[in-house]
Amino acid sequence: MLFCFNAGEVFQLAIDMEGNGIGFYEKAQKLIEDAEVKELFSLLIQENREHKRYFEELKADLPGELVRPTVSDLDNELDAYLKAMADQHVFNDMDKLNAQLAEARTVADAVKLALQCEKDCVIFYLSMLDATCEGKARDLVNLLIKEKQEHVRRLSLQFQKCSEVGNECLLSWPA
Repeated sequence: MLFCFNAGEVFQLAIDMEGNGIGFYEKAQKLIEDAEVKELFSLLIQENREHKRYFEELKADLPGELVRPTVSDLDNELDAYLKAMADQHVFNDMDKLNAQLAEARTVADAVKLALQCEKDCVIFYLSMLDATCEGKARDLVNLLIKEKQEHVRRLSLQFQKCSEVGNECLLSWPA
């Protein structure tokens, strides 16, 4: 690998993605009438808030060597690369997410969209893991991956329930 990301860069992306995840779940929760899914989304909002706060604390406490750039980047090409990588994954483009949510017509559609977002986060963090230097930074990225995998597991179970029940047209759209 020619370069590797430092923990500060990875955690800033994680902070941004968690914030966008909060916004997504808050908006989706307002549209859903199904009590079980509302509760799940409420839990995910709470967990994303905790993750965001935790990642902010971790980033603030990182030693200098984990926030210093690993290569000279006078043209901010690494920042552009990180942004391009993140833009390929949901929870970063809220306009796109809002448009996709507006197309959802059932609870299952909303849960499926949330599930895809969380899966994309796992993929994103796995790619970041490959581009993160050894040591504490990699351990922290692994922590992010485990958190997102748990979200995938819970949403998968909920999607299966919604699909079995055939939750149709249970989204409430503002007049």
